[in-house]
Amino acid sequence: MDETLNDNEAARPRENRAEPDAHGQAAMLLVESLIHGLLARSIISVADAVEIVDIAAEVKAEIAADLGDSPSTMRRSLAMLDAVSASLKLDLPRS
Repeated sequence: MDETLNDNEAARPRENRAEPDAHGQAAMLLVESLIHGLLARSIISVADAVEIVDIAAEVKAEIAADLGDSPSTMRRSLAMLDAVSASLKLDLPRS
């Protein structure tokens, strides 16, 4: 018997819901932690970190089709990289 949320809408079975990619989540966390660790130890500057993330976004845009990414997947990947870059840019020295 279907589980219902209300009289008008049936609940979706759990197995039909897409879950986030565990490998991708772990990789993003690891890379962000690495960048922040390098910044905290003054091994790279904030400007260097921003440049690294921006280059990664450029490469992603260039190779997305070769990797078989859909336009939607490419946009989500670029949005995540843009968010990391924007966050780092907040720490750039003001002139």
